[in-house]
Amino acid sequence: MGSVRKDVRGSGWQARYRDRSGRQRTKILPSKADANRFLHAVETEVVRGTWTDPSLARMRFGVYATRWRESLSHVRPGTLSNIDSRLRKHIIPAFGDWPIGNIEPSDVRDFVADQVALGLSPGTVAGTYHLLARILATAEIDGLIPRTPCKGIELPRNSRHQEMHFLGPAEVATLAETIEPRYRVLIYTAAYTGLRWGELAGLHVERCNLLRGSINVIEALTEVNGHVDVGPTKTGKTRSVSIPRFLCDLLGEHLAVYGSPGGFVFTSAEGTPLRRTFYRRHYKPAVRRAGLPDGLRFHDLRHTCAALLIAQGAHPKEIQERLGHSTIKLTFDRYGHLLPSLDERLRQGLDQLFEQARSASAEAPVIGLNLSRQEPQRPVGNQGVEVVSDPPRHIAPAHDEAELHVVGHGSAGEVG
Repeated sequence: MGSVRKDVRGSGWQARYRDRSGRQRTKILPSKADANRFLHAVETEVVRGTWTDPSLARMRFGVYATRWRESLSHVRPGTLSNIDSRLRKHIIPAFGDWPIGNIEPSDVRDFVADQVALGLSPGTVAGTYHLLARILATAEIDGLIPRTPCKGIELPRNSRHQEMHFLGPAEVATLAETIEPRYRVLIYTAAYTGLRWGELAGLHVERCNLLRGSINVIEALTEVNGHVDVGPTKTGKTRSVSIPRFLCDLLGEHLAVYGSPGGFVFTSAEGTPLRRTFYRRHYKPAVRRAGLPDGLRFHDLRHTCAALLIAQGAHPKEIQERLGHSTIKLTFDRYGHLLPSLDERLRQGLDQLFEQARSASAEAPVIGLNLSRQEPQRPVGNQGVEVVSDPPRHIAPAHDEAELHVVGHGSAGEVG
């Protein structure tokens, strides 16, 4: 428990308490009532586990953000580059000199509004805000602030989605046969496996099992500031993707002609790993020569794979696993508009099942029981049978007179 006493060195009052570590702390306030109110609030926070060290809350946001950034040793180089850019351009200029405990929700709302006013895209604003929220959420976990101020913040809606293009099998073939022969199989592989650009550029020969018809997606290639690095996939997960037989044959022929000393399946003309310049130097010219939409991106080949799978009746879970989406919700968000055709096939399939069942029941025998009342009989010598009547009954339910006949392949059965 804390205590309140007169400050012998001045005119104020001391509120004395111990924090969660047991350390004695003292705060001087103008009046005894203020000291009691402060002490009550602190003791409540200590009991609830929400108390934070006031000295830690005075740490500059920029200092803490730098420490947070240095702890991200497990993050892919491309992601680190993106984080560094957002911190340098947007977040540090806005909050770098602020004591981290002074940042309020209203300050975060003003920050988002300023980003919008600068004309930044909704995607950029959202990405920068989410990075700020991650840092402040970690500060809450570390005990610098009692709670993150990134609560109830409304972000601008992203109404400018990039249009997705979907190619048919014939268009995929046209593009593959139009581009330089070295990259022909790259186009087929992208469209029929759905691998990301980095996964294709970082694909090693030993990951391809052409006898079993599968590719193990283990790593991806990233290019940051001109430096190439091979590391984990975008989601950090590995997966195995089955490939059709024709693609196995094409990959076998490709590896026989374009072998790489570095072990990569797809390389530049110099035998080095593929870089982003491939898009400008080789892919876009081939798109124009093939007469395809000018807005067709390389990533649209991944969308094309999803469309081809849906056309084949693939379940969304199968599409998620093949494309390596982190959640099935992401699969539905991206390709849900293509699924009505799948629903129509399901409806037709249910109709067919019903018709098959009805046809089968019309042809098969119906087996039942004869419940009609029969008078008991007993033999009388060699002359036949004698009918023995039941004794009279007081109650004769009407439904006892109903008959359910036995129907077989021939005439109705008889009770003898």
